[in-house]
Amino acid sequence: MDYTLESSQQKEKLLKTIYALQLKSIATLQTASPLLSHQHGMGMVTQHQVQQLADKAKSLCGDLDNIKNLLHYRQDDLVRQIPNPAGSRYGGVSGIHCSPDGSIYVTAESAPWVHVLSSTGRTLQSLSCRQTGKESNTFLPEDVTVTRAGMVAVADMMNGAVWVFNPHTSLSKGEWIKIRKVGSPRGIAVDSMGKILVADYAQSQVHSFALDHAFKTLNIHSVPNLQGPRYISPAPNGGFVVSEECGDVKVFTSSRKLLCSLSSKYGHQFGNPAGVCVDMEGSIMVADEQHRTVHLFPEHGAPICLVSAGLRRPIGLACSSLGHLFVADAGENCIKVFKYRVRPPYSPTNPGAPCGDPNPTPRRGVGLVPLQPH
Repeated sequence: MDYTLESSQQKEKLLKTIYALQLKSIATLQTASPLLSHQHGMGMVTQHQVQQLADKAKSLCGDLDNIKNLLHYRQDDLVRQIPNPAGSRYGGVSGIHCSPDGSIYVTAESAPWVHVLSSTGRTLQSLSCRQTGKESNTFLPEDVTVTRAGMVAVADMMNGAVWVFNPHTSLSKGEWIKIRKVGSPRGIAVDSMGKILVADYAQSQVHSFALDHAFKTLNIHSVPNLQGPRYISPAPNGGFVVSEECGDVKVFTSSRKLLCSLSSKYGHQFGNPAGVCVDMEGSIMVADEQHRTVHLFPEHGAPICLVSAGLRRPIGLACSSLGHLFVADAGENCIKVFKYRVRPPYSPTNPGAPCGDPNPTPRRGVGLVPLQPH
């Protein structure tokens, strides 16, 4: 970030502008509030003027949301590259999942492995995707997630199945258990209630189900009429987000009702949306395989391009609570780690509080001074 004199002056100008808006809005409120509360009629204010003010306020609020978002996020801030742990023998990396403890779970195209990595890329464990028992055969995981019980679950598109790795068996290395046959599972995730979510590409559906202690499926539901669902991610409100190969990303509520499509809500045109993830603040991130970009869609404000260059074929996507974005770039057969936030997510103790003192007095270390680097 630039800390030159020009940058400092720009920051000071922005702070003065925000203070001016705050002062004027509070002064107007103090004048208008008692009159509107007690005076009969509207004086000389016309309906047209009220509508004009409402439209300008809406536009200004949108501009302020965009300024706030642009201050919070970074673009093209590549931290490190992690090579495909499966090596170059197989296809490029495809599925990726980031756990709260920072562990990264990775799958690769045509590779019968799930690799567990540290946040810096060191291999912690490698799970061979081979069914044991009478029908010993190898399967290829398309995507990966971790259940609430801490078990690895994968989507096996070739065999039309979902597998869970159970480490608590008589076998010293654990074993894979086929828990459900699915038409053509491509993406997999776990929602906030602990249910497994599966994007069924061929059947154009998303399936959700719970698992009991014996790995039996319970409470099975399906969401139909999707257009080539690829990747899926849970949303903080209990719903989920799913990318469609035909060019859109859809958001569903916890009751599996369509909330919106990102292309309609934000007026954004996707090429070929692939990996999706949702951060702790509810912002949705989407990797666009065709456009070779990653965009963030905030709850309020316009979309932000987090990665505009340096990607060849972005597919899988995951984010951490520390503000890191993990992109599985199949074109370069590696995981690219970006710092997408200026700082870790911040939650105010009282988000509904007033803006503050309308005439702030600069104190030591506070006021219109250049912001300190983080």
